Amino acid sequence: MSAKVIVACGSGVATSQTVASKVNRLLKEAKVDAEVTAVDLKSVDRHLQGAAAYITIVRENTQRTVPVINGIAFLTGMGQDEEFEKLLAAIRQNQS
Repeated sequence: MSAKVIVACGSGVATSQTVASKVNRLLKEAKVDAEVTAVDLKSVDRHLQGAAAYITIVRENTQRTVPVINGIAFLTGMGQDEEFEKLLAAIRQNQS
């Protein structure tokens, strides 16, 4: 079964789409079966049910029930490997 990963930015358009496609490519290269979906911040809660992880591009203080990954790392490349490892761990945890 494919893991569900949610990516969100303020509007759910450009930035989250960019991060979602990059994460999708990285996951494919790592041979991880996951569905990465970009959404806007307002609809995050609706999409998080059943998700393995949530990649956020904005700073928010909301407590989430799934692991939260720093999406800025995928935009800038700084700290990307570390955040990708967190994402892989979250997906593995979700699938076990």
